[in-house]
Amino acid sequence: MYQTQPTEGEPLIAPSTTDHPLYDNVVEACRTVYDPEIPVNIFDLGLIYTIAIDDTNAVRILMTLTAPGCPVAGEMPGWVADAVNAIPGVRQVDVDMVFQPPWGMEMMSDEARLELGFI
Repeated sequence: MYQTQPTEGEPLIAPSTTDHPLYDNVVEACRTVYDPEIPVNIFDLGLIYTIAIDDTNAVRILMTLTAPGCPVAGEMPGWVADAVNAIPGVRQVDVDMVFQPPWGMEMMSDEARLELGFI
């Protein structure tokens, strides 16, 4: 499923549920998934835009790719879902691919920039 353009006044990237008890575990699960073309995990690359976890422990992840033509575009959401589904207590996982806003190198963590030699 692809996200449509946000309406005026909405943030380009929806906030994550950082205060949920499962949030840190979901982040760590996302860090086990790597873009096969870049030796950095997808969370630190900035490809995970939103991690939303509801009261029933259902997880919805909005993610993007470094480029829409990425050769693993069809597979990567499944890799993320499999990694997060393995967390005890997670009821279900939905991963949606979005391309707005487009990914940019400024979305990478400092660790990812350092690993790739950008800083």
